[in-house]
Amino acid sequence: MQLGLSDKTALVTGSTAGIGRAIARELLTEGATVVVNGRDRDRTARAAQELATETGAGGRAIPVAGDVATAEGARTILDHLEAAAPAIDILVNNAGIFEPRPFFEISDDEWLSMFETNVLSGIRLARALAPGMVDRGHGRIVFLSSESGLNIPEEMIHYGMSKTAQLAVMRGLAKTLRGTGVTVNAVLPGPTWTEGVAEFVAKMAQQEGVSVEEMRAGFVPNQRPSSLIQRFAEPEEVAAMVAYVVSDRATATNGASLRVEGGVVDSFA
Repeated sequence: MQLGLSDKTALVTGSTAGIGRAIARELLTEGATVVVNGRDRDRTARAAQELATETGAGGRAIPVAGDVATAEGARTILDHLEAAAPAIDILVNNAGIFEPRPFFEISDDEWLSMFETNVLSGIRLARALAPGMVDRGHGRIVFLSSESGLNIPEEMIHYGMSKTAQLAVMRGLAKTLRGTGVTVNAVLPGPTWTEGVAEFVAKMAQQEGVSVEEMRAGFVPNQRPSSLIQRFAEPEEVAAMVAYVVSDRATATNGASLRVEGGVVDSFA
């Protein structure tokens, strides 16, 4: 399937590792120019170079460092984009954090940090970049939400809150941009095997006194028993959905919450 991305430029936030990196790799493979983003300048540059080498993309992987979790960091990114990639056709708001913590131990600062990193980051960038997309009559905005936005995890309610908030922003922005040629959607991964999740599982394994392999194999059946695939998804499986929804093949997909969560959510709607 030809996705029509060869003349498109995408910004993928938080794309030095995990799902974000897989999305950047998939879009590069499809011929897009991709702005690779991370907080650390050296790590971001290294990730862009590695992705270019892996995909044969040459100079189409552009490193732009900046912390999307702060207004200052977002401004830095936008300032760099004016010179490096002035016309962004695709915005993938992937950057995010998660941390299991009992409700009564979550401080005000932790609630605010979760919201600013996972929600306000995407709001700031969409607010800045969507008008240009509207002027050009074409654009794609994607929020990486989570099945946790529908199925709030009691071990990290603040994370679930932020992912539900993303869905509200997505739907409202899609309505705001109706008829402009700019679509706004959310992709909802479930348990996905990334570097951050691997660290989390390793800590659980140590606490339980079992091997990492045992904890990985049993995590989804035990912690997310409603999963229909009964395993962690791979980042590439999430990236494939994102590549589709930002493509010319998805022109009628708008304001949608697209689940790539292995059937964890017990609903067919």
